[in-house]
Amino acid sequence: MEEPQPPPPSRSEFRGPLARRRFPGLASQIHHARRFVERMLAPSPQLTTATLLTSELATNAITHSASGMPGGKFEVTVDLGRGWARVEVRDLGSPERPQPQHRDPYDVSEHGRGLDLVDALASTWGAESRPDGLGRRVWFELMWDEEAEGAAPAAAE
Repeated sequence: MEEPQPPPPSRSEFRGPLARRRFPGLASQIHHARRFVERMLAPSPQLTTATLLTSELATNAITHSASGMPGGKFEVTVDLGRGWARVEVRDLGSPERPQPQHRDPYDVSEHGRGLDLVDALASTWGAESRPDGLGRRVWFELMWDEEAEGAAPAAAE
């Protein structure tokens, strides 16, 4: 008779340390936010997607929220586990609720595609008011096969 197997561990049991960094609400800081996420997710096969989506959310934070006002700021957090990552961009808020535009793929306008990309490439994503009432957070999660993670190039030691 086989012994019952324990349930698989929850995602929270795989989580690594939470990394957090604040940035001034300036366009020049988007590059630094991407680099921060890049360093945190270096071994991930979803690294390129994570940095692209971080760039989109950071751009939205400074373009469409009070984070882009003089003295504004935004914060990026990264939570990483085996086969999974979550990136949040916390901004100072806006009356608008972030939502994809679902633009025609042949539309050549330069703006309005950021959340369409997030919607298309993230495993899941969302936007909500921050519990402290100081703005909102927009987040995405990426998932991958853990075996693919092991095949990724190792970070330099």
